[in-house]
Amino acid sequence: MLYVYLVASAALIPILDIFFDILKESYSWWLVPVLFIGFFLGFIILHLAVFAVSALIVNPNTESEKGNKYYRLLVKYTLPMVFKLARVEIRVTGEDKIPENKRLMLVCNHINDVDPAVILSSFPDLELGFIAKKEVYTLLPFVAKMMKKLYCLPIDRENNREAIKTILKAIEYIKKDKASIGIFPEGYTSLDGELHDFRNGAFKIATKSKCPIVVCTLVNSNLVFKNMFRKKTVVFLDVIDVISEEETAVLHTDEIGKRVHEEMLNNINMRRNKES
Repeated sequence: MLYVYLVASAALIPILDIFFDILKESYSWWLVPVLFIGFFLGFIILHLAVFAVSALIVNPNTESEKGNKYYRLLVKYTLPMVFKLARVEIRVTGEDKIPENKRLMLVCNHINDVDPAVILSSFPDLELGFIAKKEVYTLLPFVAKMMKKLYCLPIDRENNREAIKTILKAIEYIKKDKASIGIFPEGYTSLDGELHDFRNGAFKIATKSKCPIVVCTLVNSNLVFKNMFRKKTVVFLDVIDVISEEETAVLHTDEIGKRVHEEMLNNINMRRNKES
């Protein structure tokens, strides 16, 4: 969207000149760049304002079906713009491995709160709804409202009964073709950046809905907030494997967890060694 706004800002100047003859005046040399920058910033502010208002009007107590496509588009065109402004470059590999035209479960390591936004920005057409800790819904009500429209689900990690309800809801979303589901099987954000043990029960989403599992890794997303605006951050998002629906239908969750953990660990180490 930034490039669209740049072109639109440049186009508005000759249009404005039709009415005010600004390009023919002696002060055009400073007025033109000022107008260009003003239009450009205005477009960005207006875009972010629309995003904010759209989130604020969401009623978290209603079902999320209505208006879902609008919010998907809003996220699709807002997140890449925000990352570009924050000097974050997301490099994606293995995207061609992702199955087309089918619901799936995406799993990834979790090293920063920005991880879901990185994945949504990179794969907007997957229509992902993430399972997120319930604390997000109380501490960040603005974010929670937008998450509601994207079919994200809160999970109580300390209450097994409530956690099962969330898992069942996620299975329902996939079976009814409402959304694909994204999870972070570690259950928590890794404070040291390392890959920790999985909560393999989350893989029931795939085994019960008989959907494929897309295995990804993230490297460097933990630097986003540290470097934001000051210097460029390159985040690596690698799609490393896809476990087919035929496999998820017969594999035990512990088997899936062990396989995915080994694949993630190997790829994270490979990526770090490659970029060091």
